[in-house]
Amino acid sequence: MKEKIHPKYYPEAKVVCNCGNVFTIGSTLPELHTEICFQCHPFYTGQEKIIDRQGQVQKFKERLAKKQKVAKNAKS
Repeated sequence: MKEKIHPKYYPEAKVVCNCGNVFTIGSTLPELHTEICFQCHPFYTGQEKIIDRQGQVQKFKERLAKKQKVAKNAKS
């Protein structure tokens, strides 16, 4: 590696998640903060976690219900 062109590497960088989980990884930053990690991510936990911003989930459910109603009426 060429000198003075690469950032400093921290082999024991600390990662702090909003759920409270703390672990270490290698990084160019000494400490990282994240909103979601493997301890709280729905893919790994198998639990559904809905983060609703300004009613987006409700709007989606309403659109889905309308589409299902239209499809049901079209079959009749």
